[in-house]
Amino acid sequence: MSSLEVRELSVTFGGVRAVDTVTLKAEAGKLTGLIGPNGAGKTTLLDACTGFVPSRGEVRLAGERIDRSPAYRRARRGLIRTFQTLDLFDDLTVGDNVAAGTPPEGRRRWWHQLRSMPSATSAAVREALEAVGLDGCAALFPGQLSQGQRSLVSLARALVARPDVLLLDEPAAGLDSHESDELGERLAAIRDKGTTILLVEHDMGLVLGHCDHVHVLDGGRMLASGTPGQIRENPVVRAAYLGEATEAAEEGIAR
Repeated sequence: MSSLEVRELSVTFGGVRAVDTVTLKAEAGKLTGLIGPNGAGKTTLLDACTGFVPSRGEVRLAGERIDRSPAYRRARRGLIRTFQTLDLFDDLTVGDNVAAGTPPEGRRRWWHQLRSMPSATSAAVREALEAVGLDGCAALFPGQLSQGQRSLVSLARALVARPDVLLLDEPAAGLDSHESDELGERLAAIRDKGTTILLVEHDMGLVLGHCDHVHVLDGGRMLASGTPGQIRENPVVRAAYLGEATEAAEEGIAR
């Protein structure tokens, strides 16, 4: 199992500091939440961790610095992410969309298998689809799925790369409360199989109900960190972000 740690991480766009000397850790084998209002710097932090924007400070994967490595090398070392924009290939089947996320060697094996057995689906693709609850959907096209299901295809595409650390950017977008709770259970199962997860999400029922630890960003800075219970009761967090949503989240957790 691998951990992800950032130390004094900053990202600046022009004169705006989107992430301001943030230090946080996603513990190995844990499901860690990252919450905050719109514009708090959550997605920018994921971009910096994965090498998609320049940053200052340290990014460490399993204790080793990777902040000087390009994005593709970080991915090859096991740091995989999803994006808010799904960018699915609508003219490819769900199975082919997921297969596109395999590492280069695996992708060559996949296309060789596909040429010789057009109806076959690789074991890795089947496993990834089952992990997100889309088993049986490999032959469908993205246009035949709901927006929530399309988001799950993006998650499966990340899982097929067998990440050590998985960064998720609002995977519950488009899901109803029942689907979101199911997603939380599936993420917990993925964690229990050894994948470290850092989850950016606005669904407080999902975050407070399933995460082991939660970090809160506000204005690009770390506002608070703690267990879901500590974050729920933190008066500063409640005033800055959770507010009335806390009551709804607690009701969701009680169910």
